[in-house]
Amino acid sequence: MAQSDPPPGAADPAAPPERPAPTTIRLHAAAAAARYHGVDVDIRDFVAEPGEVAPSPAALARWLNDQGAVARGMRLKWRYLVRMHNTPPVVLMFRDGSAGLMVAADAERGVVWLRDPLGDAGSTPVAVDELRLSQVWTGDVLLVKRRRDLAEADAPIDFAWLARMVLRERRALRDIVLASMVLSVLAIFPPLIVMQVVDRVVNFRSMATLVSITAIVCVLSFYEILLTYARRELTLVLTTRLDTRISLHVFNRLLALPLEFFERQQAGNVIGRVSAIYKVKDFMTGKLLNTFLDLFTLVVVLPFLFYLSATLAWMTVAAAGAIGLVVVVFMGPVGALIGRKVHADMARGSVMYETVAGIRTIKTLALERTRRQLWDERSAESALWSLAVGRMTNVASTVVMPFELFINRGIILVGAYLILTGRGQMGGGALMAFMMLGGRVAAPLIGLARLLDDMNEVRTALGEAGMVLNQPTESRALTSGLRPEIRGALSFTDVNFTYPGAATRALDNVNFDIPAGTMLGLVGRSGSGKSTITRLLQGVSRSYSGYLKLDGVDLREINLTHLRRSFGVVLQDNFLFRGTVRDNITAGRPGLTLDDVVRAARLAGAEEFIERMPAGYETWIEEGSTNISGGQRQRLAIARALICDPRLMILDEATSALDPESEALVNANLQRIGRGRTMVIVSHRLSSLVECDQICVMDQGRVVDLAPHEVLLERCAIYRTLWLQQNRHQAAPSGRAGPAAMLAEGGIEP
Repeated sequence: MAQSDPPPGAADPAAPPERPAPTTIRLHAAAAAARYHGVDVDIRDFVAEPGEVAPSPAALARWLNDQGAVARGMRLKWRYLVRMHNTPPVVLMFRDGSAGLMVAADAERGVVWLRDPLGDAGSTPVAVDELRLSQVWTGDVLLVKRRRDLAEADAPIDFAWLARMVLRERRALRDIVLASMVLSVLAIFPPLIVMQVVDRVVNFRSMATLVSITAIVCVLSFYEILLTYARRELTLVLTTRLDTRISLHVFNRLLALPLEFFERQQAGNVIGRVSAIYKVKDFMTGKLLNTFLDLFTLVVVLPFLFYLSATLAWMTVAAAGAIGLVVVVFMGPVGALIGRKVHADMARGSVMYETVAGIRTIKTLALERTRRQLWDERSAESALWSLAVGRMTNVASTVVMPFELFINRGIILVGAYLILTGRGQMGGGALMAFMMLGGRVAAPLIGLARLLDDMNEVRTALGEAGMVLNQPTESRALTSGLRPEIRGALSFTDVNFTYPGAATRALDNVNFDIPAGTMLGLVGRSGSGKSTITRLLQGVSRSYSGYLKLDGVDLREINLTHLRRSFGVVLQDNFLFRGTVRDNITAGRPGLTLDDVVRAARLAGAEEFIERMPAGYETWIEEGSTNISGGQRQRLAIARALICDPRLMILDEATSALDPESEALVNANLQRIGRGRTMVIVSHRLSSLVECDQICVMDQGRVVDLAPHEVLLERCAIYRTLWLQQNRHQAAPSGRAGPAAMLAEGGIEP
């Protein structure tokens, strides 16, 4: 009897396994190329660009660069591709949105060898010639290599760092310099033409000479306009690229700073100091670049001035030198005043930031008058130092002004005197040409002298930015280290930790082990070290002694990004970003689907109130989460932690802000949340820890006991005391002073 066909939609057992979508294959290809260089990446971390059907080479390059590799997308022709025979795997982009890995090439035979990104590293590659490849290849490739060091990422931000940033644009600088040199040469011709018009055309009334000079002027003007436009365009592109590169680098450096730094610094000061780097950027791409370009005019025109009149040329140079000397003399005092002005401006900015950040507290406690008084004081201080800087600069400008007037007005009088007395070889036209060129020579000299004055403010701004951006970063820990599969087994062996500036240890010789999949509760009085343990687990603080291992691997050897993305963390006070409910839940994994969001929300007990919102998961959350309750914000934070399906979850007082109904709902879900994963729960409410597999009791940084709830009630005095204090209504229902009350007052010994 013939076997009937399977019904539509039924899986065919003999059919090959379904391949991932082409766009996913492109991600696997990029990940395989990075893995070849020892950089493990997770394709779930990739965030697609808006509107992109398939990941572009640029988007893939940004993703891999963030993960510690060096990647670059480009377009190649076949003749260049086939010559890349000694290169590591190259990702080729295909027209259907997928990709392939080119592992070898032979220019003589005209073939390249491709490997399936989803196959094993040892799978046999396939030879492909130009004709076959052209049918599927877009011409785009992704080149990947390992980052040799983090010298650029961690290099001190100073003038040398900024100079290296500028020199990376060598091609644009070369074109700008070439255009400036040509323009400097062309700058000589207008004064020469004026000289010829005065001496030959006007004096001899020569119409033919005027026509010739007019034609020359038109041709030179055309080229000058064209070159000036080209130089401005190149300068605009250069400054835009530098601005973007510096902005990206500064923000990445800020994100790489450890959390401990931000906890010790005032947020307003941090923002003010970081913003100072843009003053330096404006100086580098503005005054410094323009003065540097004007120096070419000086080099070309100055010899011509000496040709016209050595006496007047020396006078011009001497006056410009005197201006430079005055600027150098005033540079120290002005620099000191500018430094104080910058500090005053930062203090005023900090008041503004704190006022905006704490506006709810200010309004509820009617603190407007206090904040207004503080703002007035900081503003007055800033105004006084601004006035002092302005006055000192005004004095310097007044001293310089006679020399500037001499260059602009005195030179022509001296030149006229030389012509009248016959002591010079110049005529009227030559004197006019000298005046035209003399201004162009004096301007770069005066600009160079004033540039030294601007260096004071720039040096101060750079120092302020360096106080933040030159702090030790987590760059190496975030991009290097092991990436093991996280299961959740924890081991503390002789762990000691002391906060900077503290006199006593926060953790004192902590020892305990828990297997993977354990629900661990951490209890103890305030300051006993519970939250410190969670900080060490998250890699926030790594300056501990002893051994803290996760699945047998020392925590300090694990890649910090991999570690934190493998954890789900819910704090007592969680921050939600301005955006939709869905965006906040998927903040850690933007590529996940709505089904994943719903599953996480249901597990966190947030589904019921999200569905009651006007737009459901697309409801907009305002800044500061003002349009939702504290309990709702907390449950959204739990859903955000669960969306990544972490193997280890940390709940640090996660239910303390919940109302009793929400807390009961979350506690009821804890068993489901903790299924298949390790959970570390810090809570002052012992009733929420009753179902934990193990409860660690801490006191003054030490582990007092580790056991289930029932065992601790029998043998641990501290735990029993805390339990009776929180459940005294059950211990003494008649209202008389029962054991719980007596224990709380120290009436009896437990």
